[in-house]
Amino acid sequence: MLLKDLLQLTAGALAAHRLRTLLTVLGIAVGIAAVILLTSIGEGLHRFVLAEFSQFGTNLIGVNPGRAMTHGTSMGVFGSVRPLTLDDAEALRRVPSVQMAVPVVQGNADIRGNGRSRRSTVYGVGPDFPAAFHLDLGAGRFLPPDDPRAARAFVVLGAKVRQELFGPANPLGRRILVGGSRYRVVGVMEAKGQVLGIDLDDTVYVPAARAMELFNREGLFEIDVVYDPEASPGRVVEGIRRVLTARHGREDFTVTPQQQMLDVLGSVLDVLTFAVGAIGGISLVVGGVGILTIMTIAVTERTGEIGLLRALGAKRGQVLTLFLGEAILLAAVGGLVGLALGVGLARLLHGLFAALPVHTPWSYALLAEAVAVAIGLVSGVLPARRAARLDPVEALRAE
Repeated sequence: MLLKDLLQLTAGALAAHRLRTLLTVLGIAVGIAAVILLTSIGEGLHRFVLAEFSQFGTNLIGVNPGRAMTHGTSMGVFGSVRPLTLDDAEALRRVPSVQMAVPVVQGNADIRGNGRSRRSTVYGVGPDFPAAFHLDLGAGRFLPPDDPRAARAFVVLGAKVRQELFGPANPLGRRILVGGSRYRVVGVMEAKGQVLGIDLDDTVYVPAARAMELFNREGLFEIDVVYDPEASPGRVVEGIRRVLTARHGREDFTVTPQQQMLDVLGSVLDVLTFAVGAIGGISLVVGGVGILTIMTIAVTERTGEIGLLRALGAKRGQVLTLFLGEAILLAAVGGLVGLALGVGLARLLHGLFAALPVHTPWSYALLAEAVAVAIGLVSGVLPARRAARLDPVEALRAE
């Protein structure tokens, strides 16, 4: 049997039962579309979360008070012998390859100015904060490099706080109250928006020492270290540990490189993307059962045709190939339709909900198509073998 004849017989058999073929193709298409849509949402969220974390750079190291793990028990700040201090931050600036060490204190307070009030997040930071986190000033300047322990009462407003308190008026040089203490506005940050649900515009920035007084804290919330991107993160981490251990007498702090967090987070998100794709893959199994059912019915209905082919000299392998070809063609066409449907639905979803991150991973798309063809092959094996083993005389007699 020539390849041309084989293709004609396969296409003719599928065309002769259009409705049945359409329903079978639809079963596979729905499964593929489900896989593409779910993995597109999963991959979109994956990229979005990693982009949110990495927009501040990957050469960051967070130093927090307290050991994260002490003898297998999470201790947090309660396991700390000494809090992190402004002097610790100054000492970390001298670690080899460290470019900046930014002390951070965080809390909430009432902000009053221009006859208005608003409760916002207050960050106590150092003068290098905008450079460390790639933030831009919209007007004025950031906190000056004063003595960390005797910083002047200056404040920098987030874009939303500025708008809520002063509207279009120029706030520079004006006096406001932050938690009851008077501060002079020296700058306004450019609008940044939300990062992982945190509104960076609804904030004010004051010197770290004054924030510690405001919130009655003995130590810093954390110290963010920025190091040379060309340097080895491991050596920088060891340098930080060595300096702080010498100052504290023991390792009562936790050092967390940003890249390490991104790697762990990426691994978790990869698993989630695979998991949602696997859930969609259940529909592919259902489609495979449909192909198995249809091909089994086809063998029963075409027993006479099989007997005639065998009587005319068709070999068992050729009959086997004929029915396998039909199953694979059904699955392949269904896969292509599902691929187009899934990509279309993903783009439509992103168009309707612009805030929802959607990205189609083509590796999953190609894998889904390959799985569809494999399902067609597996589903068609048993019916095809049954057809190939039919005795020609018995098959003709059944006709």
